[in-house]
This record gives sequence, C-alpha cells and structure tokens, in this order.
Amino acid sequence: MYHILRVILYRLWVVSTLTLFSSVIVFWFYGFLTAFAVFFCGISGILYHAQDLLLYYPNDPPDSRVFVLQPSNYKLPYESIKINNKDGLKIHMFLIKQANNSNHKPTMIFFHGNAGNMGQRLSNVSGFYHKLSINILMVEYRGYGLSEGSPSECGLYVDAQSALDYLLQRTDIDRSKIIVFGRSLGGAVAIDLASRLEYRNKIWALVVENTFTSIPDMAQIILKWKCLLWLPYFCHKNKYMSSKKIGTVLTPTLVVCGSNDALVPPAMAKELYVRCGAICKKIVVMPGGGHDDTWTCRDYYSTIQQFLVNVPPIPDAIGPFFDDDLKNPSVRHTIVHEV
Repeated sequence: MYHILRVILYRLWVVSTLTLFSSVIVFWFYGFLTAFAVFFCGISGILYHAQDLLLYYPNDPPDSRVFVLQPSNYKLPYESIKINNKDGLKIHMFLIKQANNSNHKPTMIFFHGNAGNMGQRLSNVSGFYHKLSINILMVEYRGYGLSEGSPSECGLYVDAQSALDYLLQRTDIDRSKIIVFGRSLGGAVAIDLASRLEYRNKIWALVVENTFTSIPDMAQIILKWKCLLWLPYFCHKNKYMSSKKIGTVLTPTLVVCGSNDALVPPAMAKELYVRCGAICKKIVVMPGGGHDDTWTCRDYYSTIQQFLVNVPPIPDAIGPFFDDDLKNPSVRHTIVHEV
C-alpha cells in the first residue's frame, strides 16, 4: 500500500496537488458535499490512470529507454529492424537467424515482461538460439526501449499483431513454423494474439511462461483488498483477460511456470492450462523456478524442445494461404543494422 501511494504521489504529484487544491476551493464556495464529489472524482481519475504506472516499467533500470544491449554482445547474428505498426508508431525488433538453413528452422516471436527492454533477455534468447536451433524475433513494445509511443493494453496487442504480420511477409523463414512465446506480461500478449481468429491458423505453437490469468486477479493477490472482489471490471484500465481468451486458443500450447514464483502463483498457470481450448496442450512446473529465473532451471530448454518435437504441422500451411500474406502492404519495415 505504501509503495503504491509513493509511486502515485511521486509521478502524479502535480495532478494530485491540483485535485486537493480544487477541492478546498469548492468547499469554500459550495460546501462539503460538492467538494467531496469533486475530490472523489479527481482521486478516481488519478487512480485509474495511475494503473499504467503500476504495471508498465519501461524505465527500470533507468537507462532502458536509451540503451538496448545488442545480440552481437552474445555473438548472435541479427538484424535490427524498425517497423511502422498499425498505429503508425515505429516498433524496434531484433531478428536473430540461424547461420545455416534458417529458412527451414522454426521462428519464435519473443514477447518480454513488463520491465526493461528486450536486450535484457538476450541470455535467455541465446539459449533458445543454441539449444533449440531456432530463429528468434524479439519485439520491443511501444514505449519500451527504442520503440515509439507509450504502453497500453490495446497498444501492446497491436504491436504483437504487427510483428506477426511482418514475419509472415518474410520469404527467408519457414512461415509454417512460427512459435509465439511470452513471459509474464508477454504471456498475456501472446495469448491474445493466438486467440484471434485471423491469426489462429498462422501460429504453429504457443509457449507461455509465468503468466497470469488476468490483471484484476493479480490486483487481488498483490493488494489483498477485499473490496476488489466487488470492483467492476470497467474500473480496471488494464485487464489482460487471459483466462477467458485462452479458451478460444486452438494452437498447441505449452504452459511453463516456476514452482517458487513469488509474484504469479503457479495455480494461475494450472488454471490457464485447464481452460486452454487446444487439443495438444501441456503444463510443466519447473522445480525451484522463480518469476524471473525459471529459464535457468536445469530442464528448461529440453522441456520446450520435447514439446515442439511433438507439435503437428499447421493444416494447409503451405500454399495460397501464405501467398496472400506477401501481398499485404500494411506493415512497412526498415533494416537499420545487420551483423
């Protein structure tokens, strides 16, 4: 509670001060009831918009918006790419391709968590590259790293769609083997993408790690306020209702969680697994895994590899279905740097 108030007052002190001052002025001229109504509406608006401050941390650590570690630091071949998404914002991405026969390897779209930037996940991605022998497209959401804009729920969904649209236009990868991966907040983004009818048959496999059922559910767990049980959903600016969306996911799905995750309870992973609409689905609890370090567990990569080996091909993946995607000019891209 103290941390939440401190963040709100620190980030929104000007608005908070104006709200308090306005309430005092209204009380002086119009009385207590009117002043209370003004104060209540002002505080409600502040708390509503402050939810973004409590969910998105693109400046943690402080230099995350100006410095993004490059894959070359891990000796990974890559393209640094910026695409104009559907909202006209430039979104920064890394495409890390296998040196040999990259067009015959699966390609993973990597959606990271709510803090920092994609460069801070390169240790994990290096493991995917070497141990799974796949290509990886790392996506930096709007308002994160070198991408333009400010983060929002709908905005992150649009960024994910734009990234997949971009990948489907590439002719140097196997578009019938696209894996969508998301950790924590990225898991909610990945589930939303896989649940959409227009993308459902374009994704080969879905892997989510330490992700939650919804933001309202997380609010109840973190804040422990009983009043949140009766708070209407429209009061939550960010919802990320993964528990409802995953029921429409038909893509083969792997749910991974760490047994020692102190932030997102493993029970949420089990609920997502049960609700998942896919016939081919699996849940794995990694012993000793925490929220941010499950990927360091002993059998982490082998578990994902074993799951992918058993994923069947997408029906009618090769043919006119994908040829039409090449004619879609909606996503423009620029290769900024290549190593």
